[in-house]
Parts: sequence; structure tokens; C-alpha cells
Amino acid sequence: MGSKVKEPKPEWIKIKLTAGEHYQEIKTMMRSKTLHTVCEEARCPNIYECWANRTATFMILGDICTRACRFCAVNTGLPTELDLKEPERVAEAAEQMNLQHCVVTSVARDDLKDGGASIFAETIKAIRRKLPLCSVEVLIPDFMGNKEALQIVMDAKPDILNHNIETVERLSDQVRAKAKYERSLELLQRAKEMQPGIPTKSSIMLGLGEEWEEILQTMDDLRAVDCNIMTIGQYLQPSNKHLYVQRYVTPEEFAKLKEEGLAHGFSHVESGPMVRSSYHAHEQVKSAANSNYVV
Repeated sequence: MGSKVKEPKPEWIKIKLTAGEHYQEIKTMMRSKTLHTVCEEARCPNIYECWANRTATFMILGDICTRACRFCAVNTGLPTELDLKEPERVAEAAEQMNLQHCVVTSVARDDLKDGGASIFAETIKAIRRKLPLCSVEVLIPDFMGNKEALQIVMDAKPDILNHNIETVERLSDQVRAKAKYERSLELLQRAKEMQPGIPTKSSIMLGLGEEWEEILQTMDDLRAVDCNIMTIGQYLQPSNKHLYVQRYVTPEEFAKLKEEGLAHGFSHVESGPMVRSSYHAHEQVKSAANSNYVV
């Protein structure tokens, strides 16, 4: 998708990496419970900030993804791990961290009949048993369009159902592996039909060659399926094997897109160069609660 950006990263992309006390504490706990976090596996730039604030996004179903999306740093291959006790360990970690909002995501597990939906559901239930007042957000794959798998997750009633559309429609097939733009919209629509009271959320990356009008069209498409929360961030190339950055979007453009998103009717828009899907997720719950949705 075009040539590599020649100029160095702009100042607004550079972050200060400071591993504080809570960072090491959380890392040690995750290893002791043999848990994975998307913070580490996807090389999230906000890991030090989030872990310093004792927040983390748990990644269940192992650390090997059956897909090889051209933007993602997570390892790909044939998974061998399916740990039925994992939901309890996630809940124990959430309890130990005394979380008020817990985000759970996963690798894609196309090798499983339900794509791992049942483990998502059990994780939601386990967290609720340990922390009844903790809200739970799940960031799910598309389950290859399996409606029954989605129903399993929605029946567990997460507080927020998150599924990322990742990019604009024109670039979707070049950026994502197996996932389809229309399938993502269909999943978000079905989720709302199954549980109208549960807010839905999606995210896109910028800097892959998308046009301004295409971003606005993506907002229109998400709102057409009643998606409530949107996050917008800068794509950063994880390695030389991944897609090149076509351009660095300015903070001013991100601010304008936040305005556009709110004008489109999203209850909350998180937009900025370093924003990732679960960045400031706890604040998004408050925004959803202050809208017409009960969480």
C-alpha cells in the first residue's frame, strides 16, 4: 500500500516510556497467572500509562492468532492453547487489581467451532462473581459471521460490546485478513438487535491511505447500525513486515474528527494520535451510562 513514510515520527507521536512501580507489579502478576495482555502482545504505546493506572486489557484464548492481519503485531499460526480455567484466572487478576472497568479481548480463533465465544461468556460471568460492581467490556473478533457465537457472548450481557472495523471500506481487504467490512457492520447490528440496551463500540486506524470523506462515511456506516462509541487513532507500523504508514495525521485533524463523530451522534468519541481501542475505556462507560443506555 504505497511507499514508506520517509520523514521521522513527528513530536506528537513520541511518548516517554517510564516503567513505574505498578507496571512491574502488574507484569509479574500476569506472568504468575499465565495470562496475556493485548497491551504487550500488540505492543500498545500506552502500556506504561495504563499499567501505571492499574488498568489492562486481558487477552484470552492464547497468544497465537489464526489470522495474519497486515497491521497487527500479535503472533500468527495454529493455536494449541484452550484453557477452560482461564476465565477464573482473569477474574482473580481483575479482583487483585480491584478494577472498576475490565476489558477482555482475544486473538481470532477460527479453529474453534464458536470462535471462542463460550470462553468470552465464561470470563464475563467469572469477573462478575468476583467483582459484582465492575463493568465488563469485551472486544471480540467477528467469529466468521457465526450468529450463534455472537448470541453466546450477548447472552452473558457485557456492559459494552466492542468490535473494531479497523479501517475504511476501500482499504479493508488490504489491511485485514479474512475479516470483511460488511461483516463487521453486520455483527454490530446483530449485537444491538440481540441486546438493545448494551452499547456497542468500534475503532479505526488512520494513516493507511484513507481519505477524509471515507472516514466520515465510516462514521455514517457505524451510526447506521446504531454503534454508540468510536475510537480513532494513528496506525504505527509494528515491524518491517507490516503495512507502511502513509502519513501521520495531525492532532488538529484528530480533534476535528472528534467533533465530527459527536455531530454524527456517537455518545463518546476518543480521537488522538495515541488512542487505541481500550484507551480511557472507563470514561466511555460513563458516557454510555449518561446516554439512553443502561450499563
